[in-house]
Amino acid sequence: MQRRLRSGELVRIFPSIYSLGAPDLLTLMRGLDLRCGEHVAVCMGTAAAMYGFDTEDVSDVHVLNPDGHLLRDQDGLVVHRRDGAPLIDHHGRLVTTPAWTAIEVARSLRRQRALATLDAALRSQTCDQRGLHLAAKAQAGRRGIVMVRDLIPLARPGAESPMESEARLVMLDGGLPEPLLQYKIVDRDGRLWRVDFAWPECRLAVEYEGFDFHSTPEALRKDRQKRAALEEMSWRVLSIVCDDVRRQPEVMVRRIGAGLMQTAA
Repeated sequence: MQRRLRSGELVRIFPSIYSLGAPDLLTLMRGLDLRCGEHVAVCMGTAAAMYGFDTEDVSDVHVLNPDGHLLRDQDGLVVHRRDGAPLIDHHGRLVTTPAWTAIEVARSLRRQRALATLDAALRSQTCDQRGLHLAAKAQAGRRGIVMVRDLIPLARPGAESPMESEARLVMLDGGLPEPLLQYKIVDRDGRLWRVDFAWPECRLAVEYEGFDFHSTPEALRKDRQKRAALEEMSWRVLSIVCDDVRRQPEVMVRRIGAGLMQTAA
């Protein structure tokens, strides 16, 4: 066994528990179950990932310490102690409920990313706004809950990326009217286009351009077609990028505000 451990063929994950090679999430969780003699529940970002609304790309495995055991943090494993956390069976694994998970994760993040988590949770259709309110009430008094409670009414399932959520919060904080998300527009040739943010009454659209926005010639061609079609229908299209949202929010708000005034005139 020592030879296999030295060669990396076997990896010790817990006392007397080994895996063949580096353990993946499933193997690590099975090892925890064996060590504790019961199913260990996952929480925080790991639970969010299982439900499909992890916005932070967590790599560590987050679990709840089972009653009567004393698990400790180790590389790749973060142990939490949460009294009263509601659990459900999700594909054979105990997991904190979706709404509870969303609120708990959001409490641990800065405000913009917290809204991104709430948006993603709604978009995943694993919970609704009422469920978020109830989960926030159940977590009353915990760190960050006031911030998250204030964000719940702003959460929308239409945001398709965390940066779109961040951008929308900057707009709202800047006093802009709330935009419609993923707004559909039919052009004069009957083609259907979607824009990230829209104020239809002003015929103003804002598009968030990520790092891979024009990653292919086809993407560039389609974007130019889209802009030409919308401009032909008297829509004005503004583009924003990550730096606008995070480094120059006041400038971004001013640009959009000016666009709303011009198109409304």
